[in-house]
Amino acid sequence: MSDAPALTRYAYVGPPAIRDRERGEPGAVIVSGPDLERWLSAHPEAAGEGATYVVDLEGRLRLAPRRSEHIDCAGGQAVLAAGEIRFARAADRRIVVREVSNQSTGYCPDPDCWPAVAAALTAAGLAAPAGFTRAFVFRRCPACAQTNLVKDDWFVCAACDAELPRAWNFAAAQTMS
Repeated sequence: MSDAPALTRYAYVGPPAIRDRERGEPGAVIVSGPDLERWLSAHPEAAGEGATYVVDLEGRLRLAPRRSEHIDCAGGQAVLAAGEIRFARAADRRIVVREVSNQSTGYCPDPDCWPAVAAALTAAGLAAPAGFTRAFVFRRCPACAQTNLVKDDWFVCAACDAELPRAWNFAAAQTMS
């Protein structure tokens, strides 16, 4: 029996029009410092605007250009985490994670997906921050099915004013051990 926390498998819950269209290029798998160096060299715009990332079901970090859809980065598959990430160079020229969030309206991952992100960053040779530099809370309204971004701990639907659940409630998630 493992002491590792159970990880949630997030299926795509975003707009059907994006889900159903032809897939874009899947994200590059990043499992080492040289992988990241190559990806950043091929995508110099990422130095300023960051990148789209997912953690795939194998626990690997995948990167795509910032304006890519998360579902494309994931190759159309479910993920353990998704969001946006920015890198910087430390004084010793190492690449470090400057910012990382769970901002993905396609997968709407809960902030508790952080362990999957930390593990993927560590496996890729990057020092993981203590947690998300910016965490987002998503909830689906049980009354009107609208996806909501909860702000200031205000669990009220922006579309219909119904109360939102405190627990993550996108039905497509599955827990993995």
